[in-house]
Amino acid sequence: MKIILTHEVSGLGAAGDVVDVKDGYARNYLVPRGFAIRWTKGGEKDVAQIRRGRKIREIATIEQANSVKAQLESVKVRLATRSGDSGRLFGSVTPADIASAIKQAGGPDVDKRRIEVGAPIKTLGSHQVSVRLHSEVAAQVGVEVVPA
Repeated sequence: MKIILTHEVSGLGAAGDVVDVKDGYARNYLVPRGFAIRWTKGGEKDVAQIRRGRKIREIATIEQANSVKAQLESVKVRLATRSGDSGRLFGSVTPADIASAIKQAGGPDVDKRRIEVGAPIKTLGSHQVSVRLHSEVAAQVGVEVVPA
C-alpha cells in the first residue's frame, strides 16, 4: 500500500515521503495513529505542503545541529516524579516529560518525537537519552530522575 508520511517514522522515512508498506502496517498502525495518510493523486498537494512545513521546522545544516547539540549537552536536566520507597517510579518517564524538562531547564525546544529513550525509565537516578537533531548529529542528554 502506498502512503504519505505525515510524521517522521524511524526506519521508514521523514514527513512528506511517499513509501510503500504492507497493508496491515498502514491500516492498523500508521494511519490510525496519524503518522500517515493514504496516497491518492490529489494527495500530491499534501506532500508539497508537508515538505514545506518540515523544511521550516527541521534543522537544516550540520552547523546548526552542532550548536543545538552543545546547548543540549550543557543543560542539567532534573525531572521530579512520584516514586515508591524502593526508588521505583509510579509509571515511567516519557519523551514528552523529558522534552518539557529540557525546556524548563533553559534548553532549546525539542520535539518529543526526536527523543530516543533506550529502555523505559522506571527508576530514580541518572539516565542517558539521545536526541536526534539531524541525520548525522545526535546529542546525548543526561536526565536525573528525582523523587517529587
